[in-house]
Amino acid sequence: MREYQQFYINGEWIDPITPHTLDVLNPATERVCASISLGSEADVDRAVAAARAAFASFSQTSRQERIELLESCAAAYQSRYADIAEAICEEMGAPQSLASAAQAYTGLAHLKEAAAVLKDYQFEEELGQNRIFKEPIGVCGLITPWNWPANQIACKVAPALAVGCTMVLKPSEVAPLSGYIFAEIMHQAGVPAGVFNMLNGDGPGVGTALSQHRDIDMMSFTGSTRAGALVSKNAASTVKRVTLELGGKSPNIILDDADLDTAVTAGVMSMYNNTGQSCNAPSRMLVPAAKLAQAEAIAAEVSKSVVVGDPSRADTTMGPVVSQVQFDKIQGLIEKGIEEGAKLVVGGVGRPAGLERGYYVRPTVFSEANNDMTIAREEIFGPVLTMIPYDTEEQAIAIANDTPYGLAGYVQSGDLAHARRVASKIRAGNVHINGAFGGFGVPFGGFKQSGNGREWGSHGFVDYLEIKAVQGFEE
Repeated sequence: MREYQQFYINGEWIDPITPHTLDVLNPATERVCASISLGSEADVDRAVAAARAAFASFSQTSRQERIELLESCAAAYQSRYADIAEAICEEMGAPQSLASAAQAYTGLAHLKEAAAVLKDYQFEEELGQNRIFKEPIGVCGLITPWNWPANQIACKVAPALAVGCTMVLKPSEVAPLSGYIFAEIMHQAGVPAGVFNMLNGDGPGVGTALSQHRDIDMMSFTGSTRAGALVSKNAASTVKRVTLELGGKSPNIILDDADLDTAVTAGVMSMYNNTGQSCNAPSRMLVPAAKLAQAEAIAAEVSKSVVVGDPSRADTTMGPVVSQVQFDKIQGLIEKGIEEGAKLVVGGVGRPAGLERGYYVRPTVFSEANNDMTIAREEIFGPVLTMIPYDTEEQAIAIANDTPYGLAGYVQSGDLAHARRVASKIRAGNVHINGAFGGFGVPFGGFKQSGNGREWGSHGFVDYLEIKAVQGFEE
């Protein structure tokens, strides 16, 4: 069992001021796999003070120094790559293949992307006799979730380091193991003392203290819309910048000219990826009404191919959800879908056959749903797909946009020009045509209650910078 009781503050591993132990459960076994300490306001004060002291010098480092630091971080991360993947498999149930090929990889990709962007990033511009400077905002509070832990840590830490900010990271206490290893990587890479600080804790004990802290200049939060709203409220009294990447209920519009088998298969498999625990999951599949029965048959067949089980097994394609809380929430929403009259195509309540222990959920598809049903409105965050029929393209677009969220949208079509026209009408921060993924330089973030600000690539630098206009700079 892992013992991760210390915090990383000011370049050292130190004990919490007041011990408060929390057991971490492996969701595949429901057994304790690690023990961590939960921090307090006093621990936050200590970490913020270290970051504030380090900012004076780190903010003045050269572009080349920070490029070399990010490259060192990437090299150190590569040396611990297998450890990160193993931790993610253990802490949140990602299958081995997903943990290694995707989950762990994203952390490395963001470090490399930030280094590449920094090489040519423009921190100054001339405007007549004036000069516009982009300067690091200061000390950043970073709160990250459990569902893509390495991804969300790295896509915040990397741009902060790149532009010269210092930071305090609070990983999710539900899946904190990869965050602990990430702190070890930062130390190994030679990140100067106080620039990167990490402490574990829950929302009330550490998240609130960070959000309210007078010496935190910016908060970056990824998680639920409910929790993001609390971060904003807590930060309001100090008028600090807040960026949020929150929930989603993303539509996947299958247009009438799409290859139905290809589109439905890809949509179902994407929904089951990471056990449905992705904020941009294509959880609402909009299908031409005349093709709904055919789409249901395809979805049912695809669902049968999913291998649910122990994430440490090489043949597993879908692991458990992360916790009892998530399991119970998903079961309740599946029951709600049945109660409200949606057609259960495959799956349903309870665990898959043969899995009596672990937070395993049956791959589930509902059909004949409408956009007023609970399963079409609420973010389920599990392997549950809702199929909604539509009669006209205009109706499909209206249904797609009829949500408080706006993180992602998906359009499937055999005609690229057609897909582009529909994509232009989707109110979301990311729209994927025929399953395209643009890479780690493409901005990620949402409209409406899916948040504000953008992460990834050069757009991810923006929220960590202040704009200073020096007027009369030139003669």
